[in-house]
Amino acid sequence: MMDQRVGRVMLADGTRLSYASVGDGPPLVYVMGWLTHLELGWALPEERALYEALARGRCLVRYDRAGCGLSVPSVRPPSLAFELEQLAAVSSTLGVESFDLIGASLGALVAVAWAAMHPTTVRRLVLYGGWAHGGDLSPPAVQEHVLGLIESHWGLGSDVLTDIFAADSDIAMRGVFARYQRAASSAATARALLALSYQLDVRDLLAEVRAPTLVVHRSHDRAAPLAQAEALAAGISGAELVVLAGRSHLPYVGDRDELVRVIRRFLGLRTSRRGADVLTPRQREVAGLVSEGCSNREIAARLGIDERSAEGHVERIRTRLGFRSRSQVASWYIAHRDD
Repeated sequence: MMDQRVGRVMLADGTRLSYASVGDGPPLVYVMGWLTHLELGWALPEERALYEALARGRCLVRYDRAGCGLSVPSVRPPSLAFELEQLAAVSSTLGVESFDLIGASLGALVAVAWAAMHPTTVRRLVLYGGWAHGGDLSPPAVQEHVLGLIESHWGLGSDVLTDIFAADSDIAMRGVFARYQRAASSAATARALLALSYQLDVRDLLAEVRAPTLVVHRSHDRAAPLAQAEALAAGISGAELVVLAGRSHLPYVGDRDELVRVIRRFLGLRTSRRGADVLTPRQREVAGLVSEGCSNREIAARLGIDERSAEGHVERIRTRLGFRSRSQVASWYIAHRDD
């Protein structure tokens, strides 16, 4: 299991940001989307599995923007300039002059702007679920309705946005993510950041990006139309566009394994088939027993360990694979027992 290391960095105006690193190797900076929470995200099996998969052979660094998660709020309103200042502060902790950069959702626009303005610092650029012009995400009336809903009823607003962002998830996962959003920020911060998402326009910056670029998007992303990914790829010289199946905007919902493989391949990192090498030999053995329908007590008896250790093995397997149930583990093992 990988450990997450949390640190803090201060901006020139005194705003304190929290960032987390996981894994070892050359840095891979991940600019996340709208609302984030370093601790809650790490505790969510599906999200943690994404980060652990990306961090194999790399030091993955991500951060909570001001007003989100573990980072303190700021009196400054959200803006692209403020976003770039936060990324600059985090990147200053890396101790290197250049790094690979991933931007997801709102973070994709920040990553584009950074790559355009700081070309010597970005080795390779990955844009997931992004857009070139926020005004084209949805009609103005729809945007105003969603912003008003967040402002007047954050609980209902988070439920509506969950249906958009995590369309391929089950009911339980949607409930978890709705609560995650509300814990990640206040309604005021959520509204301000979503408004920024609608306002940003990086079309004039695309031609300035010099780094090799991969644009990845889900074919029926309900938050960002595929046409926006096509615009990003068309505007960046030599960019590669990969379209994956699915409706979910969140990178860790839906076919996360395929998304990881595409990104790791572009970054020159070793890939695996459906996470077959994610489990240790003992964990694969335990997963096999789960597929046979064994309880924790029965697993303990078969392996000669105590029941609590068996329970720990099962929980670590679920975390590594990003699953929430034993039946998912069993299905995964049956599909990959010959890998």
